[in-house]
Amino acid sequence: MRRIDRSQLEQLCHLAQRDGRTLIGPTVRDGAIALAPITTAADLPVGWTDVQAPGRYRLSRTQGQRAFDFVVGPNSAKEQFFKPREPLYRAERRADGRVGFVAIVPEPEKRALLGVRACDLAAIAVQDAVFVEGAMRDPRYASRRADTLVIAVHCTRAGSLCFCASMGTGPKVNSGADLALAEREHDLLIEALTPAGEALLAQLSSEEASGEDLRWLDESVESARASMGRHVDTRAVHERLFAQLEHPRWKEVADRCLSCGNCTSVCPTCFCSTTEDRSDLDGSTAERDRLWESCFSREHSELHGHAVRGSTEQRYRQWLTHKLGAWVSQFGASGCVGCGRCIAWCPAGIDLTEELAALSTSDARALMPVAAPCAEEGRDEAMVPSPARVLSVTRESSDVVTLALAIDEPRPFAPGQFYQLSIPGIGEAPISVSGRDGAGVEHTIRAVGSLTRALCELSPGSELGVRGPYGRGWPMRELAGAPVVVVAGGIGLAPLREALRQMLADPQQYPDVRLFYGARTPEDLLYAREMLGWTDRRGFQLSITVDRSSPTWRGNVGVVTRLLKRSTVPDAARAILCGPEVMMRFTIQALARLGVTHDRIWLTMERHMKCATGHCGRCQFGPYFVCKDGPVFRYDEVASLFGRDGI
Repeated sequence: MRRIDRSQLEQLCHLAQRDGRTLIGPTVRDGAIALAPITTAADLPVGWTDVQAPGRYRLSRTQGQRAFDFVVGPNSAKEQFFKPREPLYRAERRADGRVGFVAIVPEPEKRALLGVRACDLAAIAVQDAVFVEGAMRDPRYASRRADTLVIAVHCTRAGSLCFCASMGTGPKVNSGADLALAEREHDLLIEALTPAGEALLAQLSSEEASGEDLRWLDESVESARASMGRHVDTRAVHERLFAQLEHPRWKEVADRCLSCGNCTSVCPTCFCSTTEDRSDLDGSTAERDRLWESCFSREHSELHGHAVRGSTEQRYRQWLTHKLGAWVSQFGASGCVGCGRCIAWCPAGIDLTEELAALSTSDARALMPVAAPCAEEGRDEAMVPSPARVLSVTRESSDVVTLALAIDEPRPFAPGQFYQLSIPGIGEAPISVSGRDGAGVEHTIRAVGSLTRALCELSPGSELGVRGPYGRGWPMRELAGAPVVVVAGGIGLAPLREALRQMLADPQQYPDVRLFYGARTPEDLLYAREMLGWTDRRGFQLSITVDRSSPTWRGNVGVVTRLLKRSTVPDAARAILCGPEVMMRFTIQALARLGVTHDRIWLTMERHMKCATGHCGRCQFGPYFVCKDGPVFRYDEVASLFGRDGI
């Protein structure tokens, strides 16, 4: 630990900008202390402090000369690495006439961050876990993060909304920075935490800190820890929250919540995003941008035009259970670092710590741990499609087609996985693999929106973009050797088709396969001719029903669960399901009555898997990301969540 004179702060700012670095530090802007580009120590908020309360933030003049005599402002280091808006890729017509996709990755930019607090260092580590350290690496975030010098500041006073001590993230800086400062009225204590910090410190005129200096720092940090304005009990907090999904407090706080998303905007760890497609007038080029999004927006959870979390109560519950609960299961640490920003900048003054205390209970049950996804390996550029070409189009019904696609950069897929299919300038959607046709990967698509209608209108030779495959597929190994019951509803047969094909091709491994299939009308039955061929296979039984018959229909009429009986579901059966959630819910109940336990049932979940990399937050399902941890789940993993409104 060294001591420097206050005048050395100017020299420190100068040194931090060497080698072309951009210096980002706290400064007074628009009535708040914000992180922004600065050039000299004169740009720092000398003589300013902040006063915060639930729903309130203001600046106040002090009589001193301190530059860091505040807590945290409305913005954090997050926007330096995870931009509020940025382009992902450009699609353009190449010289050979084919469509090409070009990643847009920013050039590495050297920067230095000054005045970062311990809670925000913890937030940077949380975002690193999301964007850099997971199975899918975001090259844009990584590029900005790669060469950043961080000069942090120990907190020697606490704000009225701070609770970083409860979260184990502050007030003392222990790691994550190159240099750590502690500010006093006339001088600063400074400590190098990395070799880069040591090199910087060696260029400053400093002297060894005395024992009295070190005692002052320890006592000041401890005083800040003891005087924090808020406290939370973090013991088993994720279990406590998920045990209270029906608590009346959710409704009470929703009556005050404006669903404005301020809390997620100022949060230093929130990473939810959406995408926006745009093209030029002649359609020769198109770009896709990524934008910050909030789980408080209704559109964030929309699926086929229906919002999974349609009410403010459900969206607030999603935010709090994810921030303090599911995040622990997904990343091994809380998504809250105790900075208090969400409390200060909430117009309604909703206090996260108060709500968490109100929801606490001793009657807590844990969710099943997240099972490891099976197939996706780490990739640097997972957001940019590969070109693909339509080999053939098969009309399955009036609004359903199967496309066989030749992919320029094919990768092996497993039954039950999905691809992201895109048309430049229109959009992108997750579509399950429905099989393989020679060299082509098949996708069966129902026309329900602008993108799927456009996909269904493609003809052989048409081009599109493809990303994938993604997710966890059907458990083919676990199904082997036992009777397998396959239950499908409507287009839900498509994600099951390749699994059925593999099982029927290997009767020694799968000696008893039974398909129960329900459709709206006889005209809506998928793969009718292929299914007739399956009936000739040894060990296969087919049962079909429709909701509404036609004059020529001679088969079953009614819901698919009517086909499930003791005579049709064998002992020790394993089951795989796909269809509308309501169908799967009643199917699971019927199977349970016939002795099929929850650990022998697998289902595939539909959620809006917009990015497919676990980075956008759209497909959040309790402690799971459907795109990474699913879409196939064993039912006992999700039994406590499945069928709950708004989850």
